[in-house]
Amino acid sequence: MLGYQWRKSSYSADASNCIYVATTGDGTCLLRESDDPGVVLALAPGCLGALLRQIRLGSVGAR
Repeated sequence: MLGYQWRKSSYSADASNCIYVATTGDGTCLLRESDDPGVVLALAPGCLGALLRQIRLGSVGAR
């Protein structure tokens, strides 16, 4: 995913557990982690906020 300006999350504790965020020209949010930077999650504009709200509520990843 060259050509994007990736920003490291300020909540990332150290270099081995980082989440990076970038946006495309159409507003799509891209997420990747430092362990596997070739795997990128693309979210439609506005969906990142919804995802973060669900994570804060504990309803994502609690399976």
